[in-house]
This record gives sequence, C-alpha cells and structure tokens, in this order.
Amino acid sequence: MKTFVCAVCLLLTACCTLSTHAQTRYSQRMAESQGKQWTHGKSWDYVNGLVAKSLLNLCEQYQYADWTANYYQWAKEYADNAINPDGTFKNFKKGNIDNINSGKVLFALYRHEKALDEQNGTHNADRYKKAADWLRNYLVNDYSRIQTGDAKGCFFHKDIYPGQMWLDGLYMGAAFYAEWQANFDPNNTKAWTDIAHQFKTIAHHTYDAGKQLYYHAWSANPEDANSFWANKAEPHKGCSKEFWGRGMGWYFAALVDVLEVMPQSHPDCNELKTIVNTVAKGLARWQDRESGVWYQLLQYDDSFVSRCGIANYLESSASSMFTYAYLKGIRLGILPESYKDVAEKAYQGLLKTFVTTNEDGTINLNQSCRSAGLGPAKDPSRDGTPDYYLCGKDVTIVNNEGKAIGPFIMACLEYELVK
Repeated sequence: MKTFVCAVCLLLTACCTLSTHAQTRYSQRMAESQGKQWTHGKSWDYVNGLVAKSLLNLCEQYQYADWTANYYQWAKEYADNAINPDGTFKNFKKGNIDNINSGKVLFALYRHEKALDEQNGTHNADRYKKAADWLRNYLVNDYSRIQTGDAKGCFFHKDIYPGQMWLDGLYMGAAFYAEWQANFDPNNTKAWTDIAHQFKTIAHHTYDAGKQLYYHAWSANPEDANSFWANKAEPHKGCSKEFWGRGMGWYFAALVDVLEVMPQSHPDCNELKTIVNTVAKGLARWQDRESGVWYQLLQYDDSFVSRCGIANYLESSASSMFTYAYLKGIRLGILPESYKDVAEKAYQGLLKTFVTTNEDGTINLNQSCRSAGLGPAKDPSRDGTPDYYLCGKDVTIVNNEGKAIGPFIMACLEYELVK
C-alpha cells in the first residue's frame, strides 16, 4: 500500500503545470511547457523524434524519480504509435535519411523497459531493440549511397536528392548508426570507419577556410538537374551558396554525439576531434558579441536585408544546437575549456533572446526558422541563396518549433550538469 501511495504522489506531481524543481530547471520547464505537442500522438518524423529524445535525455539525467513523469510517457507513446508489438514499423517511409533520426529514442526506451521486464518477468522491451536493429540494417545495407569518387559509400540525403550530402543528414543517419554500434556492436571497426567516412567526406567538401564555416550541402554530381543550386566550378565545386545556421548546428551536434561513443582507439577518432574543434573555432568567430547567440545566415548580421525586405535575424534552433554542442564537447574533453566563455554567453543568450513566459508559468522558445532545403529540380525556388533562406515560401519565422525545442532542452541539460 505504501509503495502504491508513493507512486500516486509522483504521478500527481508530474501532472502539475510546473513542479517545484521545474521552476529552477529550464530543461523541465520547456519539457512540461512544449513537450507534449511535439510527441503525444505524433507521427514518426525527425522533428517529433528530436523532441522525444530530449525528453528521454531529461529522464535519464534526473534518474528514476522522473521516469514516472508525463514526458517519459509522451516519448514512449510516440514510439509505440509507430511500432507494432513485434518491433516492425507500421508505416515507415524509406528513401529519406531524416526518418532514421527518430530511432534514437529506441535506445533509452529499451534500457528502461528492459529493467522493468527483469523486475516483472515481462517482455515489453524487445520491440524497441528489434525496431532499432531494423533501422540500422536498413541504413547500412539498403539505403542509397554515392557510388563514385572519394565520397563512395556516403549516404544520399534523400533518394530525391541523388548524390547529395547535406550537413543535416549527419545528425539524422550517422549519429543514429553510431549510437546503435555503441549499444549493440561496439567493437565493429568496419562500422566505425563507415561512420567516420561520412563526417570526413562532407567536411572535406564543404569547409570554407576563409570564412571558417561549412556550406549547407554538397553534390557529388553538380550537373544533375536536382543539384541546380550547386557551384559548377572551383572553388567549392558542388557546394551550395550559403552557411545556414541550423545546418551547421546539426553537424556540430552530430560530431559531439558520435565522439561521445566512438572507441578512442579507432584510427579515425582523432580526425573527427580535429573536425569538431575546427567547427567550434569557426562558430566562435561568428557568435554575436552582444547577444551571445547566432544568426540564421552565419556570415552576416542584421544589417543584411534580403530582397523581400526581411533582415537576417538571431535564430533559436541553431543557437540551441551550438550551445548544446559546446557544453557537451567541453564536458567530454573533446573541446578545450577555453570555450567556456563562449558556451556560457550562448546559454545566457538563449534565455534572454528567445525565451518568454506565459501567464500560467509555461514558457516559449521564439524566433526559429521553420524549414529550409535545396531543390529538387521541380522546386527551383529552393536555390540556396541568401534571399531563399530569408524569404523562401517554406522558410518562415515561427515560435515553439520542435527543431528548437529539442536542442534547447538538451542544451539546458548540459548546462545543469555543471551548475
């Protein structure tokens, strides 16, 4: 009876608008304010999966007392909505590396449900392991890859973008691949080489040493109609035209996540550490000195105004991703402690620039880019120019965007670890 009463108390606490602890933890405040709308009853999509992953990170960081909180149930129901009891997917859409990303929620669910299975003699965790295995095998064995040149073996961003690599895709595919290896086959040297190859290749082709930034995307075949946005000649042949904040945010976050689990003895590990330090150095150069956060288009400030009259703006999803990656990289020893000032200023900048409070105590995260992409041929407006990233029909400024909510929660968790 006593155990039952305690469990009820925990559930009642979780159902409150904001718990006492949540008043001082921005990770929990944002999870309780915005987590449900991006996970509860949602489809298998990388944005919803990103938020669900951040909720599970929160649960793991604050341990068992918070496993009963609503946000664990939201994340679990999100996965259960997409996966059958036998671990097969109900409606998985192939040919899009974004759809791999949500698989990251399966690892924490498997760990926790397995522990419950061992206590209760049940078998509820198996579905999550089987689903993760299916995603890994599909990505590694069946997903489309570039077949020629130094990029041979690199994943397409999507089948509708043949021969293209986008910075976004490293977070979606390679980072999941690495987490699966770390959990279930950590000594597979060939797999780690395959993962590192993705990062090394896109770094080689998209880095601009003068700007110290990485172009959003690269095409191995810039003459292809779907790569109309790509440079046709050197320098930076095959690259898109701009340095998009969130694109670099995906890449930076993916690097620190992979280096967290990659065997230190692997011969490519040091090269990935060099790349992530190059990313960190470049982004520190372009951090806005006044606010501490970053612009939608990294190489400009708000004095740059597009043809449609929209000025470049401070953007919350990229800024959250950068803050997360700096803090985690420093904590892991991947980045030097000299970046602490950059990270601290970035975190405080997130709170000051983008967070607002509602009358009921819930909070918002404002000023995010809703979406951005390149092509395909049937959509020539997505041309990768500065005007597109500020005026494109799919590039609008929104509030409480899942691509910002998830990284913001993860950035706060990293900050809370050391405070």
